[in-house]
Amino acid sequence: MLKRLILSCVLFAMFACQSANAALELVITDGINSARPIAVVPFKWEGNHALPQDVSAIVASDLLRSGKFRPIPVSAMPQTPYDESDIKYNDWIKLGVDSLLTGTITQDKNGRYTIEYQLIDLIKGQFNFSGEHKSLSQSGGLMPSKDHVLFHFLRTDLPANSLRHYAHRISDLAFEKLTGVKGAFSTRIAYVVVNDKDRYPYQLRIADYDGYNERLVLSSRQPIMSPDWSPDGHKLAYVSFQNGRAEIYIMDIYTGKREKISSYPRHNGAPEFSPDGKKLALVLSKTGSLNIYVMDLATRKLTQVTRSRSNNTEPFWYPDGKSLIFTSDRGGKPQIYKVDLSTGRTNRLTWKGSQNLGGQITPDGRYLVMVNKNASGFNLAKQDLETGSLQILTKTLLDESPSIAPNGGMVIYSSIYNGTNVLSLVSIDGRFKARLPETNGRVVAPAWSPFL
Repeated sequence: MLKRLILSCVLFAMFACQSANAALELVITDGINSARPIAVVPFKWEGNHALPQDVSAIVASDLLRSGKFRPIPVSAMPQTPYDESDIKYNDWIKLGVDSLLTGTITQDKNGRYTIEYQLIDLIKGQFNFSGEHKSLSQSGGLMPSKDHVLFHFLRTDLPANSLRHYAHRISDLAFEKLTGVKGAFSTRIAYVVVNDKDRYPYQLRIADYDGYNERLVLSSRQPIMSPDWSPDGHKLAYVSFQNGRAEIYIMDIYTGKREKISSYPRHNGAPEFSPDGKKLALVLSKTGSLNIYVMDLATRKLTQVTRSRSNNTEPFWYPDGKSLIFTSDRGGKPQIYKVDLSTGRTNRLTWKGSQNLGGQITPDGRYLVMVNKNASGFNLAKQDLETGSLQILTKTLLDESPSIAPNGGMVIYSSIYNGTNVLSLVSIDGRFKARLPETNGRVVAPAWSPFL
């Protein structure tokens, strides 16, 4: 059964006089039943008005979308404790729940909010309060251990417009404490929306990872392609056809300032910031065929990386910045290759499937995620770079443009649903899948931001 969460988006344009309105609908299509149960208790609120943001609901939605957790419905909760001392541990454990997040929210006379919240290990808590695990108090007596309280934080002086962002922060903390992996709920995505009926049919937008706070940063009558985030999350590199041919620009998303980076004859495409942000990998056709270059952004010096009569495109940096992967048809059909930037040594990485393209490396350098052409069509696949084993991750239609979350846990990509381009999500293990249809245009070329 599809589980639906309706996500509302508030749009505003930096370069347009009117705001747009749209809604993203996250449809979870697979994997939630195998996720880990968790309790996110509705945070206690005793104000005389409704909270501007339901903090605990946002946290629950974040953890659900990670594919790792399955928050139990509030209606199924045996109690709503607001402190670890109030928890009836056996009641929760009978439901198969081993972790519980709870908290309280208050507001001061100036309208600022305070959030106090705790994450509890229920298994340890049951053990501690059974009398089997005690520690010495300051007076020398025995008392139950508190190691079941995984964290207990207090945040004060929050304005109303920061509540949603701070809810994502709570999600990040809980996710990291329970999985050992840094949470990516405070990140953003960039993407291109194409609406042929609009006066400016090509729009570059950014939004929170979950689709909220969507913002139009650029609109054009000509195509916009291949957005890529700078490592500090302040800029986007992209391809524009505004002057009648492909050119590469870098835009500051906060000031709107744009700078043309590459406008060589013929093709300029596929910009990709280096991990340190000092260089840009790009594709040029100065010599006739497409080849990979690296530009020093301070000096604008170009270094040619590939020298082939075949087409070489879609560069992506290894996490250490010492190598690139890229797509090339030098073997007849597109496959993915790796080039060492210091020696120029190049070797082919992909052998399974008639075509492999659009490659990205996970932040830990362990996996290659790409578009793989197989008997069922074009789907996302993951290749273990040490063993060479291949796993098909998706079953959607005409998958393209994968972009990996900065913690390596999820991949966002473009696919076809109901005859149009939409954004889809898949966990790196392939279990959790979701779809984010856009209501007012075709959505392509997603790019996940770094940690912000």
